[in-house]
Amino acid sequence: MNLENIFTALLLKIGFESNEIGVLWKGLEKAYSAKSRYYHNLTHLQEMIAAYDEYHSHLQHPDEVLFAIFYHDIIYKTTRKDNELKSAEFAVSLIQPQHELDKELVFEMILATQHHQFNIIEDINWLIDFDLKILSKSWEEYQVYCNQIRKEYKIYPDVLYKPGRKKALEHFLEHEFIYQTETFRNLYEKQARENIQREINLL
Repeated sequence: MNLENIFTALLLKIGFESNEIGVLWKGLEKAYSAKSRYYHNLTHLQEMIAAYDEYHSHLQHPDEVLFAIFYHDIIYKTTRKDNELKSAEFAVSLIQPQHELDKELVFEMILATQHHQFNIIEDINWLIDFDLKILSKSWEEYQVYCNQIRKEYKIYPDVLYKPGRKKALEHFLEHEFIYQTETFRNLYEKQARENIQREINLL
């Protein structure tokens, strides 16, 4: 999967000029390739886009969803609590009146990746599920994910990290469902819950 080609094709389709797309890609690639990013990186984007490709036919606004995927973690600092808001603001700042993209929808989509809660807009539910698909991987792959997240938060000692991580994981289990679409619930809910509980037990 060539992310740059997918990104370029999308931006050309929605009306960006070819000479600005290269600059935007370089900025995006640099952000997601920062040394501090062990999980929220280009591989995470690839996995989300693989899910997007698989369930593309279910989407009402596929261009907005794909644009949101590319920019949903453009700003990511573990010391901040407004990464999604800042990412959403940055993403919509790029969208001009001549671009064929729903600016407000993109903003809402990216913002929704903060709390991962059910939305009346079905495309947002799909985006949320793409973002959380990692939770349903095999235990071995899930452990890799856990280690990557721990490295991103390496500035925090275990005495701070473990209670914070446990609280975040328990928040998922408190809800009736982790996934917001029926498709993902049927396929991935059970495994995701088992993985999360297993991680909690190890913290």
